[in-house]
Amino acid sequence: MKIQKLVMGIGVLLVAGSWSLALTIAGNPENGRLIYERLCLRCHGEALDGKGPAARSLSVPPADFHAYSSRVKDDFELLLTIQRGRTFTEMHQWEDKLTDKEIRDVVAYIRSAIPGVKP
Repeated sequence: MKIQKLVMGIGVLLVAGSWSLALTIAGNPENGRLIYERLCLRCHGEALDGKGPAARSLSVPPADFHAYSSRVKDDFELLLTIQRGRTFTEMHQWEDKLTDKEIRDVVAYIRSAIPGVKP
């Protein structure tokens, strides 16, 4: 019984560690900028302020990455939001259209343009 729990605990640590390591690999902000301009700018805006050309027609305003509520999100939260979208909003899920690397690149671009708040 103790050995089984130990093996399960080690397994959890390995999975969590590999996921954490994957998130620490920096994306390419320049590639992220190109992706952002192609897919995100129309809603989130050129200045990443949530005031893109399509923003007025949306029922829920797009995220303003300058806002404190956006800056306090860690990279993992941004990554998940880009991957899975946001329920009851027009924020698409991109995990079936972008690779994990491309999503990390977009997060790197957002962070290069607007740094997060350090705890």
